[in-house]
Amino acid sequence: MDNYFSIGELSKYQNISKQTLIFYDKIGLFRPAYVDPNNGYRYYSSKQIDYLDTILIMKKIGLSLREIRDLMQHYTIDSSLVFLRKQLTDIDRRIEELQLIRSRLLHRCVQMENAKTSTEKETSVVIENSASRYILFHEVKKPYSFREISIASKKCFAQSFQEHLPVFFQCGAVVPLERIRQRRFTEASLVFLPIEKTDQASNIKQIPAGKCASIYHVGDYMSIGRSYEKLLDYCQANSLQIISDSYEFCINDYITTYDENEYITKIMFYVKP
Repeated sequence: MDNYFSIGELSKYQNISKQTLIFYDKIGLFRPAYVDPNNGYRYYSSKQIDYLDTILIMKKIGLSLREIRDLMQHYTIDSSLVFLRKQLTDIDRRIEELQLIRSRLLHRCVQMENAKTSTEKETSVVIENSASRYILFHEVKKPYSFREISIASKKCFAQSFQEHLPVFFQCGAVVPLERIRQRRFTEASLVFLPIEKTDQASNIKQIPAGKCASIYHVGDYMSIGRSYEKLLDYCQANSLQIISDSYEFCINDYITTYDENEYITKIMFYVKP
């Protein structure tokens, strides 16, 4: 047909599939100018190409198909400005969210790289000055088994996602010193996610700055006792008094490897001479 494009031609020129054009027709977003009653073939006018360009541009900047359809039913400069300004606000929000996610991923990568470098050498106790930080925490219920630890961990993540809290993509646990001395190394009392300082939630506490004795444990969580033993022996041999519960930070875990032998956990006690 003269001055008309078949669906195949329009698909080729616009680099869009025939199936997409058929779907746009079905939802009333972009209908052909003419449908042959004999064979059902769809044909589009030259003027419609500009209309399709507009749809694809609107889709590219993030409008949903429903929003595009609503906008283009009777769109004017005023109605378009309202939609586009709203979309700018949404884009700015997504950029802010992506920047936050990027910083969290970078933090995780740096931690993993540093831990990998350290554990490639002989794993030993390190005395360091730890900076103050904040954690979002949930209590672990009795009998403090892996099941209860996992439930508390899921509560932390669920809360952080639901309330859009500025957490880091890392989990950890607090094990009371008394239980460690009793060789109950895996019975955590709290599970936590490191988080930026915020007043968005009440179950946030500050871990103070201070001198710490730390060690990287490599391997599954059930074997963590051997690293605790090394840490306790070091503190005793060097006349260091342990003055806190244990803080465990998961550096490499189920999020980043399927092999439990590759798990890396940083164990940290606050100490004083």
